[in-house]
Amino acid sequence: MKKSELINELIQTRRSVFTQQFEAGKVIPDEIIWQALENANWAPNHKFTEPWRFTVFTGNGLQKLAEQQAEIYKQYAGPKFKQNKYEQMKVTPQQCSHVIAIGCKRHTDQLPEIEEVAAVACAVQNIYLTISAYENIGGYWSTGGITFIEEAKPLFGLGHDDVLMGFFYLGYVKVPSVAGKRKPVEEKVTWVN
Repeated sequence: MKKSELINELIQTRRSVFTQQFEAGKVIPDEIIWQALENANWAPNHKFTEPWRFTVFTGNGLQKLAEQQAEIYKQYAGPKFKQNKYEQMKVTPQQCSHVIAIGCKRHTDQLPEIEEVAAVACAVQNIYLTISAYENIGGYWSTGGITFIEEAKPLFGLGHDDVLMGFFYLGYVKVPSVAGKRKPVEEKVTWVN
């Protein structure tokens, strides 16, 4: 298969795979996670700031993440607190092989925030595409949980100006996702000659 055909297939068949679709207890080799992170490291970024920061949780680290995020949520959610969400936060990481916290280390003196956020999003897409290239490995990017709680940032080595951009949950796929669909690209393009 030509490179162009391979990349087209990879992009068009990439799907999010959620924790309830994972095979419980099966752990992805760390080498695959490192490969995904290495590919993330090659994302485009303006002025070479390389703003992406990743904190990887696996093994006992998943339990630590579960406990820490649940307590942060309980302490800072205020009137938005929901007991079932709190309980789910204590369980979800432990259903995974690995969880990657996604951070954006800001360079406020060099670039507008949107440029670095976009660079990190490109890095996450590289993670998505990398894991999609492996048989039966899947994951998803979530901005739920403690993502938007300011007090959570230090847990991931992020400062006040930095951005916690969510979590990437990974596991072996037990139940595949359904095929994707898109409206025709022609409906979304204006072509000027």
